[in-house]
Amino acid sequence: MNAVEIICKKCGADTLLRREALYDGFAKTGEKLTCSSCGHEYASEAEVPFKAKSAEPRIFTEADRSAKVELFDEGENRRLCRHCASYIVNPFTQFCAVHKKEVQATDSCQHFSERGDSEEGSETVPL
Repeated sequence: MNAVEIICKKCGADTLLRREALYDGFAKTGEKLTCSSCGHEYASEAEVPFKAKSAEPRIFTEADRSAKVELFDEGENRRLCRHCASYIVNPFTQFCAVHKKEVQATDSCQHFSERGDSEEGSETVPL
């Protein structure tokens, strides 16, 4: 349990639980659980009176969210260069094999031809 806030059984303070590792040489053998206010030691984590965590207040609801913005109509973004059969990508540039020039993935032109394969990045058009 990761909770650290407790209400101590001995002193009644609303305080923190202190966890101290116990070692036998270099091997960790357990943990010592104590009240950070009075030092009362708990035998096990089951005995620790963890403070009940109250639900965090919800400031915003789903009604406060703005409407989803759609930039493209259905299928409109499929005519971008990145979906074209002539679009070539390498680590240094993005290139159009039809126009023989550098392009961006979001460019478009009238010479668009849909890529035949379904996998992006597997262009076979030679330079």
